[in-house]
Amino acid sequence: MLKGNEIILGVTGGIAAYKSVELLRLLTKAGANVHVIMTASATEFVTPLTFQTLSMNPVSTSLFSLISEREIGHISLADRADLFVIAPATANVIGKLANGIADDMLTTTVMATKAPVLVAPAMNVNMYQNPIYKENEKKLKRHGYLFVEPARGLLACGWEGEGKLQEPQIIFEEALAALTTKDLAGEHILITAGPTREELDPVRFISNHSSGKMGYAIAKAARRRGAAVTLVTGPTCLTEPCGVATIQVTSAEEMRQAVMAAFPASTIIIKAAAVADYRPVARAVAKIKKTAGSLSLELEKNPDILFELGKIKADKILIGFAAETGDLLDNAAKKLTVKNVDMIVANDIGAEGAGFNVDTNIVKLLFKDGRVEDVPLMGKQELADVLLDRAVKLKGR
Repeated sequence: MLKGNEIILGVTGGIAAYKSVELLRLLTKAGANVHVIMTASATEFVTPLTFQTLSMNPVSTSLFSLISEREIGHISLADRADLFVIAPATANVIGKLANGIADDMLTTTVMATKAPVLVAPAMNVNMYQNPIYKENEKKLKRHGYLFVEPARGLLACGWEGEGKLQEPQIIFEEALAALTTKDLAGEHILITAGPTREELDPVRFISNHSSGKMGYAIAKAARRRGAAVTLVTGPTCLTEPCGVATIQVTSAEEMRQAVMAAFPASTIIIKAAAVADYRPVARAVAKIKKTAGSLSLELEKNPDILFELGKIKADKILIGFAAETGDLLDNAAKKLTVKNVDMIVANDIGAEGAGFNVDTNIVKLLFKDGRVEDVPLMGKQELADVLLDRAVKLKGR
């Protein structure tokens, strides 16, 4: 995802500096070439050797160190940066940047860069709420600096409240967003994900093996590309995507209600959820007890959300999924026509590397004009961008 990108990671003096090690790992794992700059205070918490080992690049700690005989350290790093991330960012360094003070390697490099700067504050809750700090943050935002809001919780100093460094995965997501072209700006994308559950009694339910990974991947990618995103999700074990309006539902009827409420404001709808086709005619109030005989369940059809949307979509882009175990193209083509969608994402859930509870997928894309596009095995996050690329084309943008 970040292959070919040069990222400068600034680490300042706070106990949360240890989290920057994990952030560095995420950035390098995604393919970025990361250069770390540490303030003198930061080296009291984590050694430069740790960051150098993981980044495989020299760590800059002094304003007067030279990268080579012909390069001035802070200018060289500032020029090569595609993105500058400061995590953790103390009140001290934020105050310096807001007031044009450049007195160490980190602040001089930030002052010299033209790359976007992403700041992840970490400090005591009272410092974070101090009006002077708030003015400094607002000033930097006016100048185009990007901020990752801190988390709330128990702080190292013993206080509780805002000021914890945000989790590395969230900072990583914000870094991806900062480097992503905003070709979906102005779009409102409605996405469904995960399974639904139809309760038989207070203990048991009918469901399926959907993990929600594909829908969540699309939501993350759409948000990075500038869209306003609403995610309606059935029960999963996944963390809610940062910056996405997430609506948790359980049953197919609950999903239908949430989708219909969000539909009018949406411009693109991607139905990646695996919605149960049937539900019990009656839900037992108490647990159904095991008996000597067999048990019969009477089921009735659930509402067909995709079919309903196809009847009212007008000029909206509607994309559906077809998870099949046989006759993949025939079944997907019928769904494309009957449900009046603009594109069907069809996958054979029996194929190795495709389907439920895996991080990869293999799909065929079917369009109204009869085209069928084969998409080879790839990660679901990568596939999410492929699907959004096709949505952009369908919008004619």
